[in-house]
Amino acid sequence: MNSKQPVTVIGLGPMGQAMVHAFLDKRHRVTVWNRTASRADALVERGAVLAGSVEEALAANELVILSLTDYDAMYAVLEPASHALTGRVLVNLSSDTPEKTRAGARWVTEHGGIHLTGGVTVPPAGIGHPESSTFYSGPRAPFESHRPTLEVLSGTDFRGEDPGLAALFYQIGMVMFWTSMLGYWQAVALAAANGLSAADVLPHATETMTSMPSFLSFYSARIDAGEHGGDVDRLAMGMASVEHVLHTNADAGVDTALPAAVVDIFRRGMDAGHATDSFSSLVQLMKKTTA
Repeated sequence: MNSKQPVTVIGLGPMGQAMVHAFLDKRHRVTVWNRTASRADALVERGAVLAGSVEEALAANELVILSLTDYDAMYAVLEPASHALTGRVLVNLSSDTPEKTRAGARWVTEHGGIHLTGGVTVPPAGIGHPESSTFYSGPRAPFESHRPTLEVLSGTDFRGEDPGLAALFYQIGMVMFWTSMLGYWQAVALAAANGLSAADVLPHATETMTSMPSFLSFYSARIDAGEHGGDVDRLAMGMASVEHVLHTNADAGVDTALPAAVVDIFRRGMDAGHATDSFSSLVQLMKKTTA
């Protein structure tokens, strides 16, 4: 007899499919549903059960994993079958803002379900590996009850009972990821304009990226203490540097939208009187203003 917890997965994009494969690899019984049913063909061949409707998918198991584009997609899929949410633990791994996540959690609760927010920090290829991680938030008791099953997908990082926290931590990571990768694309474009390939600059790019943790650690303590003194670096020096970056890209004929945006932020810091402060003072420009 299979003692593994059965699970339903709704949404069979690349992430949803990776999750189903991970559950099947660990011998969980899996019910699946997707608007385009043909996406389930390979999963059904492996033993998954294709539900004929969303209502049937919800009715099949207590634990339901949702892997959709966003929370608008959740409403579009679940509203016609909202009566079937009663008694279900809905683990929503769809991406969205913390506020939309909180609203979605309230909606699920109002319809008799339990909502757990998840923020997956890896691409589909990382699913099924314990060294990968997913943020979770929401009611603690159901999370702990279902943690062993969720750990089939990745390591779990519970962030508290506020349903928006997992989404917030996920979006914090995305802020850093997308901005960092755009910086790398800019560097590759600049290299290409000067006859160098991505492979040519990879060692230097890697060295630059791997030096970042020490900077994060150093500035984190100072920012939390409200210390932005120019004893280590000064915004005015950084201003000259980012202007050199902008001019180098312009001279090479590559797109300058990104370096120009960086120069604009530095210039705003200068105009705000931070020329002799650390460039960490730019955080003050980005913080939420208070009335």
